[in-house]
Order: sequence, then C-alpha cells, then structure tokens
Amino acid sequence: MKLHIIETGFFKLDGGAMFGVVPKSIWNKLNPADENNMCTWALRSLLIEEGDRRILVDTGMGNKQDEKFFSHYYLHGEDSLMGSLAKAGFSREAITDVVHTHLHFDHCGGAIERLNGELVPAFPNATYWSNERHWKWATEPNDREKASFLKENILPMNNSGKLQMIPVSDTLTPFTEHVSFRFAYGHTDAMMLPQIRWNNRTFVFMADLLPSAAHLPIPYVMAYDMFPLTSLHEKKAFLEEAVANDYVLIFQHDPKIAACTLHRTEKGIRMKDVYRFDAE
Repeated sequence: MKLHIIETGFFKLDGGAMFGVVPKSIWNKLNPADENNMCTWALRSLLIEEGDRRILVDTGMGNKQDEKFFSHYYLHGEDSLMGSLAKAGFSREAITDVVHTHLHFDHCGGAIERLNGELVPAFPNATYWSNERHWKWATEPNDREKASFLKENILPMNNSGKLQMIPVSDTLTPFTEHVSFRFAYGHTDAMMLPQIRWNNRTFVFMADLLPSAAHLPIPYVMAYDMFPLTSLHEKKAFLEEAVANDYVLIFQHDPKIAACTLHRTEKGIRMKDVYRFDAE
C-alpha cells in the first residue's frame, strides 16, 4: 500500500469567506491576500494505492469551464490532475475508483471532461463513489449552495452508469481493508473524509472540515459552511481524537503544507510537525 499526494494546481478565494468571523488583521498574517482580498489555495487530491486498486480521492476543479468561470477563481500553477498522476506513474486508465469527499466544483470538476462535445468520465475504467444523502443534497441544491454544485460536473457520473453509493453511518464506514470513511455535516451535508491506516499510523484526508493548517483554531470556520456551529463542534471533537491518537492530517487546500501532525499547546491543539510523504 502507498499514498501519493496529487497536486492539481492553485486557485483563489476571498479571504474573508475562507476565515469566517476571524478579522482580516489576524488571518492576513496566515495567508496574505492580494489587492482584491483573494488568497491562494491548493487543489490537492490523494491517490491511495492498495493491492490492485488505485483510489483517487477528489479531482480538483478541472478545465472544462468557460473563461468567465475561471475569471472568478483564478486557476493557476504548473500542476494539473493528469500531469501529477503521470509524475506518480499512473495513467487515467489505471484508476479503479474515484471517490469524492463532496461535490462542490473544486473537489469534483476533474472527474468529468468534455470530449468531442460530450461530457464523459475522465477515468474510463473507474467506479465513481458518492453517498445517497449527499447526492440528493447536491442534485437538489439549496439557493445558497447551488452555485457550488455544477450539473456538468455531477450528472454525467450517474448518466455514465459508473456511479455507486457508500452507506452513510454514524461510525466509520469500511471501504477497503485499510480505508474507511467518516462523515461530517457542517460544511455540506454528508461530506466523506477518508481515513487510512498505513505504516502503523492513521491518516485523515480533511477535505473542507479543515481546509488548511491555518484553520486549526476552533473558531476558524469558513463562511462557506452551511452549518457553521456544526462544523465547529465536528472540528473540536475530531481534533481531540486526532491528537490523542497521533493522526496525520492531510490538507486539501493549504497552499504550502500537505500534511502535519498535532500537539497540545497553551493556545489549543496546533500543528506539531510537517509530515513529508517523500520520507517514507
């Protein structure tokens, strides 16, 4: 078994939206904004190589949207989903499973591509995974969140016949021998966080429960979250579990830090060490 960090580029989001009630005088020291108040964030995926399965977790923003769309989000950087997979030694045909933590455009856009005018799966041999509760939430979106759920990213997964559902549970839901899913409900309904047992350690892909190391302080909750108090309680409980069990947290959006360990400080639970996969 092996884990591969897959970088798919960077994009920009409003700093105030990313840090919620935290004043700019504080968060701007953590991720400095440009003249438009926009901060740079990573679009980071994870590839889990286990036996004969190659499980890709999230697929970034993709590149099939129009110029107007990208003018809002400033997709940039040298990395891309397919390019980073190739650097890791994998073709799109080699991917057996595509798991989406949730179906916001910056997490699933690369799963579907436009080919000869048709919207088709970018990974032709893969099974695509969501869960029924989140699928319903994404395909029947509320007015506040619907701009994040793009039909062209989502519906072709089902139309292709490749979509399957993972059961939602209050406890860990097993997926493979070493991979399970935990569910969170503050950012969006039934977001799935992969939890992986590897090299005698537990790794958790944080998605948007903890988008970056800068979001470790409990009150640092995104304004994008549908249920911010739920996010706060989920984050607090998770961090207690994570520090007690020495988890490694993998950050999807941190522009510099892919993963870290934790420890307790006078200010609360904070990053201890940057974890480097290339050291394994």
